[in-house]
Amino acid sequence: MHTPTRSSARLNHYRTSPSGTTPSGTSPGRRPPARLLANLLTLASLCGMASAQAASAEQAKGLWLSADKAAIIEFKECADNKEALCGKIVWDKDAGTPLDACGVMIAKMKKYDDEAWRDGWVHDPRSKKNYKGVIRVKNDILQVRAFIGTELLGETEEMTRAASLPAGCKK
Repeated sequence: MHTPTRSSARLNHYRTSPSGTTPSGTSPGRRPPARLLANLLTLASLCGMASAQAASAEQAKGLWLSADKAAIIEFKECADNKEALCGKIVWDKDAGTPLDACGVMIAKMKKYDDEAWRDGWVHDPRSKKNYKGVIRVKNDILQVRAFIGTELLGETEEMTRAASLPAGCKK
């Protein structure tokens, strides 16, 4: 005598009756309507949460404290192109010294596309070199990615939003 195993019991659950329905009363491969409705509602709510968290072009604008906490960069529309985003050092811990970087433009991105500012450059004031760049905001962290060639081969600096601007820069 054959004793049904757990896997054969599962298979029997999905077998159809002579009328072509499963034991739950639906056609093979179809979910009951109540379960389908619940899944659709869950999917819709997840899509709503994802779109609520999606970054916008405006989120990058404002004051951002560098990762080393040595500078505050203001990101805003560029003076020469209102559609672009520019970043300028507005506070530097070395203000008034030979290392002062106040007023240095560190980024210019031409367009916002696919939840990131793109098509521009990022300037490293320490090395005085320009790189291709991408700027994103994720979970209220500004990610400035500098790279040569492809975005995969680069470095990212993460900045936190600054509530206010301390005194320091004169430029």
